Amino acid sequence: MARWCYRHRLVVLLLWVGALFGLGFAATTAGTDYANVFSLPNTDSKRAYDQMEKAFPDSAGDTDTVVWKVADGTVRDASVRDRIQPVLDEIAGMKGVGQVAGPYQGERGAAQISRDGTIAYAQITFAEQANAVPKELVQDVVDTAQGAEQAGLQVELGGQAIQRVQEPPTGLAEMVGILAAALVLFLAFGSLFAMLLPIGIAIFGVGTGLFSTQLLSHTTDIPDLAPLLATLIGLGVGIDYALFIVTRHRRGLLRGLESEESAVVALNTSGRAVLFAGGTVCIALAGMLVTNLRFLDGVVIGTSLTVVFSVLAATTLLPALLGVLGTRVLSRRQRRKLAEQGPEPERASGAAARWSMSVQRRPRTIAVLALAVMAVLALPVLSLHLGATDQGNDDSTTTTRQAYDLLAEGFGPGFNGPLQVVVTGGDTDALAKSIGGTPGVAAVAALPPANGVTVIQVVPTTSPQSVKTDDLIDTLRDRVIPDAGASAHVGGVTAVSKDFATITGDRLPWFVATIIGLGFLLLLIAFRSLVVPLTAALMNLIAAAASFGVLVAVFQWGWGLDLLGLGKEGPINAFLPVIMLSLLFGLSMDYQVFLVSRMHEEWVHTKDNARAVRVGLAETGRVINSAALIMVCVFLAFVLSGDAGAAMAGVGLAAAVALDAFILRTALVPAAMHLLGNSNWWLPAWLDKRLPHLAVEPAEEPSGDAAPVRSGAASAVHGFVRDAEGEAVDGAVLTLLSKGGRQLDRVTSLADGSYIVSVPAPGTYLLSATARSYGTRAHHVVVTDEPLVHDVELIQGEVDADAVN
Repeated sequence: MARWCYRHRLVVLLLWVGALFGLGFAATTAGTDYANVFSLPNTDSKRAYDQMEKAFPDSAGDTDTVVWKVADGTVRDASVRDRIQPVLDEIAGMKGVGQVAGPYQGERGAAQISRDGTIAYAQITFAEQANAVPKELVQDVVDTAQGAEQAGLQVELGGQAIQRVQEPPTGLAEMVGILAAALVLFLAFGSLFAMLLPIGIAIFGVGTGLFSTQLLSHTTDIPDLAPLLATLIGLGVGIDYALFIVTRHRRGLLRGLESEESAVVALNTSGRAVLFAGGTVCIALAGMLVTNLRFLDGVVIGTSLTVVFSVLAATTLLPALLGVLGTRVLSRRQRRKLAEQGPEPERASGAAARWSMSVQRRPRTIAVLALAVMAVLALPVLSLHLGATDQGNDDSTTTTRQAYDLLAEGFGPGFNGPLQVVVTGGDTDALAKSIGGTPGVAAVAALPPANGVTVIQVVPTTSPQSVKTDDLIDTLRDRVIPDAGASAHVGGVTAVSKDFATITGDRLPWFVATIIGLGFLLLLIAFRSLVVPLTAALMNLIAAAASFGVLVAVFQWGWGLDLLGLGKEGPINAFLPVIMLSLLFGLSMDYQVFLVSRMHEEWVHTKDNARAVRVGLAETGRVINSAALIMVCVFLAFVLSGDAGAAMAGVGLAAAVALDAFILRTALVPAAMHLLGNSNWWLPAWLDKRLPHLAVEPAEEPSGDAAPVRSGAASAVHGFVRDAEGEAVDGAVLTLLSKGGRQLDRVTSLADGSYIVSVPAPGTYLLSATARSYGTRAHHVVVTDEPLVHDVELIQGEVDADAVN
């Protein structure tokens, strides 16, 4: 497939461009129909909602609020009234505004004035829901209302529609994330074209995914949070997947491969890992369906579609673009050096090789330090409080936050989240009286009945996000309503949020068990080991605990919120654990696959665990860290999205990816694997026979330049092992490996440094030498029918990068 895409690059490019613009045109023409459906079957708040829907079928559109406060006098003063009322009348006359209920309209309006008379509010009901109200109309309402401000008179507005017009420009977060990723890519590659490739792949993947999600919003319920999260994950995985493949392709070019052959090899190696990693991300996202929360179904659709398109772009469009660019994916300096000096041997970077050796020398110390860091970061998770953010968590400079604070000041903190007790039977007056006498209730008002249903508005004394408000809801449901002998249900936004958090918390263990179990099975089949998937599952849990600890410290405790400009502390959104765990599991599986697949490849060839772990970390550590840095940049950029949920998810995922890549995968995992030794690769024989085979790495092709193996040794390699001063090295271990990496012979040098290894047949082999207190050296040797004399020099404390490879 990679070769076909490379050779038919213009066709592939035209198909992708046509798909992107075709889907874009269709989605733009159809528009959006996102729906935030918090359907919670078999909950009290859902029953209350269903009863209200039957009783009030003609409920109006989105209701927003205008709040004003006077510094002197009261809002009833003629000077204030004469300034506010004309503004409310002007807003009521705007096209798209259904009605305006102000405080100067009869007895009911008088209830919209605070007891001290300094604060009042008016309710603006639009003809449509918040997402459908034109931004121009909302902005006109805001400008008109705030035009009434003067010295001593403060006017603020709150509500969902108002919140939309104060969000940053659409695409700002995405643009900042892409620019940050481009900078990291340019520093990593040193080539403009190589930098643009992953960015382009991500744009095609995210673009086609978002347009498809937008079209699907007309056929199924997809929340407006879904495209934000899809962009978040799509940009991250799209850039990362392309980065892995482009890195492998550039490595092939530097080793002297032709551009087409290098692209094919890159797709047949890193491309396979991308397919496997993308599949694990989709499986992790599909795990959200286990929770049976309808709200998350649309999130699964949007994010999974974007991941699928990102994988398709990386495995089809990318080889086509590699064909268009040829060797220009290398920097000018690299192309010049390749032309003048010829191909260079593949070698890991010095820093990666040195770190890999450090982990091998001190695995216990590094493992203990890494665990200590993760444990400290995980401590705040013990005080995790799930709930829902509202406009009280907005930045203090926004009009929605100031309107929220004014309403809380004038009418009590519970006014921003009233409860709705929907009564369908029994003595309503007795129930209202009983509710009014319940501790924690500030005010009670029964609305006129309709179709046999009466709604009692209950204002708590505490804020919607307070634990005491949750306790009040339980008290009303468990004691007050049954004692009154009434048939009633407690609903409202606050009650829905509480029920959502409760259900999420109850189902979270099943969800975690599902995705951890699926990950275990995938890694078990791929790497034929019980210990590797067990280690991965444990690391995923550690990463999740530490990342949620960071979330609690930032968003619930308020550490650094002012610095990030993210408003006021509050509970963690109830839906976030499910979404974050899915994404974290998928992304951490990506890194686990790229890291362990290289270790597994080395283990299969050499059966040397220490070497396998050292080589795997040295060769993949740098690219994993670069990929993680890109994801951190993309995720953190969503702090600028203006959406509290997306900002929370961005910070949480950035912390999770950083901890997973920089501490777990490059320190704790390899340290643990060094400590476990050959046990890493243990699998009972009976289980090995019954498991299907799923290879992340391609099968090795037989070497074409080696003669068939004959019985007995056809020849030998012999010589002396000496140090830099020419002294003999006693006890050095010399290993002869086939071209595919299979161990053929292993000997130990004698006191005079001499050695001899047997060679099965003429051909090219790898001879590795290592000794205590010395580095490891490895060289290719070409053996004919005659014995080959090959002396080895070991340097104390120095590691040859070729040996790591």
